[in-house]
Amino acid sequence: MTTTSSTRSPYLLRAGLVRNVRSAEHLTTFVVSGVATVLITRLILGLSGYPQIGGKGLHIAHVLPGGLLMLIAIFLLLGYVGPVVRPAAATVGGVGFGLFIDEVGKFVTSDNNYFYQPTAAIVYVVFVLIVLGTRFVTTRRPIDPREQLANVVDHAVEGVAGGLSRRRLAQASEQLRQVGPEVDGRRETRDLLAACPADEVELAAPVDAAWQVVQRGFDRLATHPLAPRVAVGVLVIQAIGAPAIAAGIRWDDGLFTDFPVLGVAAGSLLSATFTLRGGLQLRKANRARAVRLFELAVLVSLLVTQVFQFAGTQFAAVGGMMLDLVLLGLLSAERDRMRRKETQTRTAKTWGLPPDPSLPPFPEDPSDPV
Repeated sequence: MTTTSSTRSPYLLRAGLVRNVRSAEHLTTFVVSGVATVLITRLILGLSGYPQIGGKGLHIAHVLPGGLLMLIAIFLLLGYVGPVVRPAAATVGGVGFGLFIDEVGKFVTSDNNYFYQPTAAIVYVVFVLIVLGTRFVTTRRPIDPREQLANVVDHAVEGVAGGLSRRRLAQASEQLRQVGPEVDGRRETRDLLAACPADEVELAAPVDAAWQVVQRGFDRLATHPLAPRVAVGVLVIQAIGAPAIAAGIRWDDGLFTDFPVLGVAAGSLLSATFTLRGGLQLRKANRARAVRLFELAVLVSLLVTQVFQFAGTQFAAVGGMMLDLVLLGLLSAERDRMRRKETQTRTAKTWGLPPDPSLPPFPEDPSDPV
């Protein structure tokens, strides 16, 4: 195979570290599963009086089934090829990691204290670092066309053995259309996809179905006429209410000397500043800039305010975190919608939309690579 470009390959590509275009989605599944597991575990243990499994000097901590589930996730990823298994592995691994990290209090205290007060903040920071690491890996540079092509080949790996449904073939073909004709292997990959037998039998994918439902829901909410005003109102209420809640819980002899309260107040002030600036941009009809400022306000709340909120109020801060995540999903959906609209206007093409399974995967003209 000849090289069509004189540009030297990035080191990571040459080393074989090719990014998955759905890595952000899979890692988000991992984080959501992990956080949900921590909250559900704490709720069940609290309602049941924190029972211990075992006896006669033995105690089976739930970190052990957590490790077993993480082992199962690793086995799925190492034992099977193709993209089908990854959503299930992300879910199982997230549940296992949630059971593991929930007992972090036992690992950082000399008396194995499961109820160690900073546990909630430690758990939250760990998941925040995972999210930040995900964003760094997926957004530090655009997806290279060769990485996009490698992801198409990944679909073909699944298809040559078990066949591809029309839906999965349409997904792979949509990815292939985003690869320029100058990329080596594009035509061969097209031929490989065309050679995959048709097979409408698919492994049940509840995670994929759930993500599609969530994405459609956020898209509908983002286009609602009242969405901007509601987002601004929620951000303002949260910026005012978070310090008040933290102060009410952490009040000590009438003096606000508690460090978590000061941290919540500082984060809320910064978040309110971004919210105010975003509201001014929205009044000037600069919607794109306003959405970006609102996103910054939510990110400050997630990365600063909520960290101190968890440190001060422990798991009582879950409601604020969930609200921030909903707002972030809404703003991301609106940003993606504006980006698609701008791209359609500029190129008269539809990028970033789900492929239409009713359309043929390949053009009729054989001279057109794709």
